Amino acid sequence: MATTTELEARVRELEDKIKVLESEGDRFGIRTLFDELFPTDARKHMRAARKEQLMAIRSVLDHWIAKADESATNTKRRESIAVD
Repeated sequence: MATTTELEARVRELEDKIKVLESEGDRFGIRTLFDELFPTDARKHMRAARKEQLMAIRSVLDHWIAKADESATNTKRRESIAVD
């Protein structure tokens, strides 16, 4: 079993490693992996495509919102007719 001095030294060593990892940031994260897999030009195209998809969704929503507003203003009132 390790002595107290050895354990304390090991804890200091691990704390130093944690500080280094924290200072490097998200080195092994998704963003970094994505950056490594795809070149800069490809990432620019993907970002533009994502923006276009969002704009398409916005267009669809705007269309259906306008339709809903139009149908709300064009509703006809029903009239009841009494039959003898």
